[in-house]
Amino acid sequence: QVQLVESGGGLVQAGGSLRLSCTASERTQYRLTMGWFRQAPGKEREFVAVITWSADRTYYADSVKGRFTISRDNAKNTVYLQMNSLKPEDTAIYYCAATGVIYSSNYYFELSASYDYWGQGTQVTFSS
Repeated sequence: QVQLVESGGGLVQAGGSLRLSCTASERTQYRLTMGWFRQAPGKEREFVAVITWSADRTYYADSVKGRFTISRDNAKNTVYLQMNSLKPEDTAIYYCAATGVIYSSNYYFELSASYDYWGQGTQVTFSS
């Protein structure tokens, strides 16, 4: 069983930056595709970004494209989400997720049901 632990959330101001981290509890024989989702108060969980094991493929939600960057360090079992130019609408709990599947279509990476493992989340709050 893979456990995922997020960190790096906090308060942020307009135009600010944060870097979220997600570390897997153990090295696994499965080459995991890692994704980030977020859930704002009163809203459904939504896809943010995804990266394959070899990092040869990344995909972003339109709402974060050009502002957020997903990356990973497999030696550290860690995936990162660098968030720049943050906006109030970025306020949410951010969740890390993992799957052993590489879908041919990016559509499936946008679906929560496509992921087998989830972290507990880390809060990102916009401060005025």
